[in-house]
Amino acid sequence: MKFVFDIEPVAQARPRATRFGKSIRLYDPKAVKVYKQSLAYLAQNAYHGKPLSGSLRVILRFYRSIQRSVSKKEHTRRDNGQIRPTVKADVTNYAKSTEDALNGILWKDDAMIVDEFIYKYYSDHPRVEIEVIEIGEA
Repeated sequence: MKFVFDIEPVAQARPRATRFGKSIRLYDPKAVKVYKQSLAYLAQNAYHGKPLSGSLRVILRFYRSIQRSVSKKEHTRRDNGQIRPTVKADVTNYAKSTEDALNGILWKDDAMIVDEFIYKYYSDHPRVEIEVIEIGEA
């Protein structure tokens, strides 16, 4: 299965904490929460089957916006893929927020992912591309 979601990728950030009586409640920062909710909504509209339950191979491609402050020459190099993002956020944080958002939609749980390939690119068209391959049954 292949999906393309027209959404700016957002990396998983450290959870925030607040006091709740005598205990502490952890929650996602607002940008991460909105990303997860939006991606989940897009995925529910694109995939109407049951969540996958076997071993999975997942290929994630994150296309983040090109900064406006770069020159036209640099912009072209980034858009053509000659220059790839080596700045924060790292690919594992992008993957974590995306995997969490798709739990219960594309797969039962992200623990079912046994092979994963993650790529990070610049683009004038920010998006998340996901390919899911079933490699075994539970």
